[in-house]
Amino acid sequence: MVREIEPGESHLAAAALIELRPHFQTVEALAARIDEQRANGYRSVVDLVGDEAAAVGGFRVLETTFAGRMLYVDDLVTRAAYRGKGHANRVFAWIEEEALRLGCDQLHLDSGVGPEREDAHRFYFNHGMRIASYHFARPLVSAG
Repeated sequence: MVREIEPGESHLAAAALIELRPHFQTVEALAARIDEQRANGYRSVVDLVGDEAAAVGGFRVLETTFAGRMLYVDDLVTRAAYRGKGHANRVFAWIEEEALRLGCDQLHLDSGVGPEREDAHRFYFNHGMRIASYHFARPLVSAG
């Protein structure tokens, strides 16, 4: 069953999302981050199997000069034990429907590079997504 998580349920998303974002080290730390990001429009949708999230998608709506109104997918992952069973397809379909409902012109996401991401990239291509730009990043270090 795919549904959006409500405030107080961030642990459901975090339990799956920790597989994509292990640098948070604990589900509790990741759930706290999800709660913090919620104040800036971050939302999460899960595909539940019983009371466990098999897949999760985290997203927000942005307005930019280059893309207009877009839905940006921050996070999309299926737990290893549930891969290949359609959970990510259901989450992605829900997100796409929500983007249309919200009047978004485009759907965007960034993905890491490397052979370990090939399955994810194949998933994105199979869902009509294309590589549209390079994404540049640099850590900021304070001078003080």
